[in-house]
Amino acid sequence: MPPSSKPSHTASHYDRERILEFEFVRATENAALQAIHWSGRGEKEKADAAACAAIAGVFDQLDIRGEVVIGEGLKDKAPGIFVGERLGSWRQGAARFDLAMDPIDGTANVAKGLPNSISVLAAAQVANGAAHAMRNLPSFFSHKIAYGPAVKQALEAKGDINFLDLPLAEVLGFVAEALGKRVGELVVVTMDRPRHDDIIRQVRAVGSALRLISDGDITAAVAPSLAHSGVDLYVGMGGSPEGVLAAAALKCLGGDIQLRMWFDHARHPGHQAEVATLVPPEDLTRVFRVDDLVVGDSALFCATGITDSTLLPGVKLIGHRAETHSILMRARSGTVRHIQAVHQLDRKSTPLRESFLEG
Repeated sequence: MPPSSKPSHTASHYDRERILEFEFVRATENAALQAIHWSGRGEKEKADAAACAAIAGVFDQLDIRGEVVIGEGLKDKAPGIFVGERLGSWRQGAARFDLAMDPIDGTANVAKGLPNSISVLAAAQVANGAAHAMRNLPSFFSHKIAYGPAVKQALEAKGDINFLDLPLAEVLGFVAEALGKRVGELVVVTMDRPRHDDIIRQVRAVGSALRLISDGDITAAVAPSLAHSGVDLYVGMGGSPEGVLAAAALKCLGGDIQLRMWFDHARHPGHQAEVATLVPPEDLTRVFRVDDLVVGDSALFCATGITDSTLLPGVKLIGHRAETHSILMRARSGTVRHIQAVHQLDRKSTPLRESFLEG
């Protein structure tokens, strides 16, 4: 049977999202193409500025009302596209979107010429009368556990279970049962950080395989929801903005995340008190899921590989040509597209916002 069609009175609402998704992936493609030239050069700020210039340059040409809800540059004062910034034409009647972006997730990896860096963008269409469709968490870091659709379904069948406060051995036992595996067959990803020493100890104590990554936890959080990633669970304390970006992808894929704001008192004394002035008291200890972070039925997620990762191959430069690999997801349709593109660099015109490149 042919796919059912949407009623005519909702067609324009859906069509705008469907058309714009390809413009969004063009933004991450251009960002990756700009960033790759800084790979291995030890200049992460210049790589970030180049990627930001490319993404902003694409949005300068789009007829949308886009507001940045999750931006870049807060933790490390890097060049970035910041929270509250307006992108697009902002013409009356243009579609309104909340935007979350990280022009380079894995900036240090790009600077060092290491794997596991992507350019990533998520968007959610804001319903008429709504303030926002995406939540901004003002903490630098959050404690996260991300898992795929089978684990999410098992949790729904058992009722609400807070993974973040359970011993990791119990979490791994639940995940193994949901996936029809033995605990020793599970693959768990976390970032290689001193703050994760106890996580590493607990995973190894039960015999699960551990993959340590140096940076780039959006890819790691999305991986358990991708059928052929070989990853069953992501756990760790990573960036809060990256958690919201991952949530948009998981909404498209049917996976989920449990996330709670986490504070590194040694490195950022006073940050928790600062955050406490920005959110209701209950949010400091609340466990957020995907539908709390991306509200409603709209979610778009796209990413382009800069250097090779488990999610995407990186940019390949061959003479005057470049090959990019991107993933594009849409929650309303459940469609996941893998896009391989060949760019003729001597003929390609890339819109750039020059202000990022000055100085």
